[in-house]
Amino acid sequence: MSRNRRTGRRSPLASVALLVIGLLATGGAYALVTSSATASTSAATEAKAEEGEKLFLANCASCHGIDAVGTTDAPNLIGVGAAAVDFQVGTGRMPMAASGPQAEIKPVQFTPAQVEALAVYVATLGPGPGIPSATLLASGNDIAKGAELFRINCAMCHNVGGAGGALTEGKFAPALKDIDPAHVYEAMVTGPQNMPVFNDLNITPQDKANIIAYLEYLNDNPAPGGYDLGGLGPVSEGLFVWIFALGGIVGVTVWLTSKAN
Repeated sequence: MSRNRRTGRRSPLASVALLVIGLLATGGAYALVTSSATASTSAATEAKAEEGEKLFLANCASCHGIDAVGTTDAPNLIGVGAAAVDFQVGTGRMPMAASGPQAEIKPVQFTPAQVEALAVYVATLGPGPGIPSATLLASGNDIAKGAELFRINCAMCHNVGGAGGALTEGKFAPALKDIDPAHVYEAMVTGPQNMPVFNDLNITPQDKANIIAYLEYLNDNPAPGGYDLGGLGPVSEGLFVWIFALGGIVGVTVWLTSKAN
């Protein structure tokens, strides 16, 4: 040390000590800020979950049970995730107005904040699919691939143009025009009604976004060939030909014959 003082040089140990002190100070400040933000987020989530539980007990427990384990009238909700709640409640399908073959879309009974609270509460009951982020939903940049995937996985029920179609026992696949992209994604990952579940191994999140991009394209681009007859394909087109086209030909024939007579 005496030699360092005489030469005016700093000891190597001093540099190491300053570096350690700087790292400790930075780490401590980061940990303090992170823990504060985490605590704040946890408190907000807990408050929403409590509000959601109250809404659940008042509006849902009569069918799904107080503990959400299901009854003879409604399924178990443990593990369905926030996505299932956002889809079912956010589209007005739940709570159901009356029992039937399947829950149908109707005016939403809750505010967006209440729907979110219900979703947060059900998510605390068990792990399940979460609500997709806006960034993910907007990431669909391959409409052609989305159209191909839709034709392979969805068109047999929803029609290639997303016009919907009838199923068995009074059930149906709904039309997909002007549906919220988040609800389309949530339907794919939760499999409501008769719809199968398309997990990330079946269709990746990016490809789900591509399917949504295809549906958005259909919304923005009406049929270029003229009147699409509801977009129901050869059934409606053939019916139109048999009833109106052939009927018109028969009518003209009868008119010409009667005029000649």
